[in-house]
Amino acid sequence: MTSVSDSPIFDSSYRGRFAPSPTGPLHFGSLVAAVASYLEAKTHDGEWLVRMEDLDTPRTVAGAADEILRALEACGMHWDGAVVRQSARSDAYHAELHRLRAQGIVYPCACTRREIADSALHGIEGPVYPGTCRDGLAADKLMRAWRIDTRGVVIDFEDAIQGPLEQELATDIGDFVLLRADHVYSYQLAVVVDDAEQGITDVVRGADLLDSTPRQIFLQRRLHLPTPRYCHVPIAVNPAGEKLSKQTRALAIDYSNPLAALMPVLRFLGHQPPSALAKAAVADLWQWAIANWRIDRVPRTRSSPSA
Repeated sequence: MTSVSDSPIFDSSYRGRFAPSPTGPLHFGSLVAAVASYLEAKTHDGEWLVRMEDLDTPRTVAGAADEILRALEACGMHWDGAVVRQSARSDAYHAELHRLRAQGIVYPCACTRREIADSALHGIEGPVYPGTCRDGLAADKLMRAWRIDTRGVVIDFEDAIQGPLEQELATDIGDFVLLRADHVYSYQLAVVVDDAEQGITDVVRGADLLDSTPRQIFLQRRLHLPTPRYCHVPIAVNPAGEKLSKQTRALAIDYSNPLAALMPVLRFLGHQPPSALAKAAVADLWQWAIANWRIDRVPRTRSSPSA
């Protein structure tokens, strides 16, 4: 197997973040990730940052980012520093892609989605790219994307909730895209660059991103960037078992009544706020939540029905 050196170790105080995609208003599922990341930061006397992951411009909804920020403020969740927007950071992603290309592990790919879907190789997320363009493009093909060579790479890590995870990237995921055919940098590259630049020490997010983590650790090691500690909380699903999202018509939270939104989230995360807090001030609920928050009370499952 390919040897990938460990990333540098953080020696700084706790820095967490909430990084929603502004494809719609804040709903129960996204509020779960926000609350968990906020409480982990506060119970460690750390900072809590907010980043808008708005790289995928076709999916970004105008005004959604500001609506999410208003909802967080109404819920008493105040972030540290300026809000970072990925849509303004293409130069940073370009520079790191160039560093990877200089290592000889990134190559142009001409394959279409249909061609990859016809692959006989299947991994944990569906068809696995078979490496068609690793040795160069055919003469009649035009580059569509940049991919990174993952052959022989095995990544393992320990998640604070989900436990140990190991992936052999080439067979489980395949050579993944860093720059898409529509000239959009991939989430995997962008999040690694942003977490490093913001000094994020701890990533608390939904378990739908658990399988992305080995790819991000691989990139961190190749770029000699620190690897944060990871903690993936269960995602909220509807009665059909689908993740709550804009696509599954998840309802926006009513932040005119933040207590009614926050208390079910705390219960979903394995905590039981006293019923009397339903009529208290938002600040009182946070005081209780910070004093009583324990990450080991969060259910050790990837998904759970929403309240």
